[in-house]
Amino acid sequence: MIDHQFHAANLRSAYAGPAIAPLRHSEPQATEDDAYAIQTLNRDHWVQEGRRIVGAKIGLTSKAVQQQLGVDQPDFGVLFADMQVGEDGTITSGKLLQPKVEAEIAFRLGRDIESVSDDPSTLADAISCAFPALEIVDSRIAEWDITYADTVADNASAGMFILGDQPFDLQDIDLAGCCMRMERNGVVASEGSGAACLGNPLNALTWLASIRIGHGEPLQAGDIILSGALGPMVPAVSGDKFTAHIGGMGSVSVDFT
Repeated sequence: MIDHQFHAANLRSAYAGPAIAPLRHSEPQATEDDAYAIQTLNRDHWVQEGRRIVGAKIGLTSKAVQQQLGVDQPDFGVLFADMQVGEDGTITSGKLLQPKVEAEIAFRLGRDIESVSDDPSTLADAISCAFPALEIVDSRIAEWDITYADTVADNASAGMFILGDQPFDLQDIDLAGCCMRMERNGVVASEGSGAACLGNPLNALTWLASIRIGHGEPLQAGDIILSGALGPMVPAVSGDKFTAHIGGMGSVSVDFT
């Protein structure tokens, strides 16, 4: 039997470094349920310490990112208020262990989602607005040597996130057809589109809403949802500036110093 408490504490300790060995090295039989149990223990631990949950992130929605990490299905993690950095803000060196940057579309929910139909478009009315976003993913697993269970246990490799200053009405955005271009220090480093996120970011939201309902924890009004990468993730080092441009939504930037 896997000691979920032990592995949760082991992951928490790795936030200060150094990164640790993959879960599969010591627990090759670990299942998806084990991984989410570990994630939940750490979520509850941090809430008890005073951190505030502001939403959720969906990971592994892009085929390019799945191929980069050798996985074949989405996952989800928790967003805390202290993960958010202001638009055109700064992330200091050493704040994260192995940061990589993804461009995404973020949603803010205007109502609870307590049921999901087979048509993802029906969830559009649950979204109050959308933002261009950057997610800074990070891994507490050494050298990003992860499987699905490793990233799930590690809060879906969540790090930090940045939302653009201007919210957009969903009716003004072509969610599937919008193009994304992300630059690192002025040079294009990643390209993609809304269709790279499970065909449409609404498909990703539908997946997450269904999973959360199944867990007895439906998404709630006010939640921020990072819907998933629109293209390949890009490693970041001190001195880098990233800017993502998303069609119809403008841009969002962050500096690493």
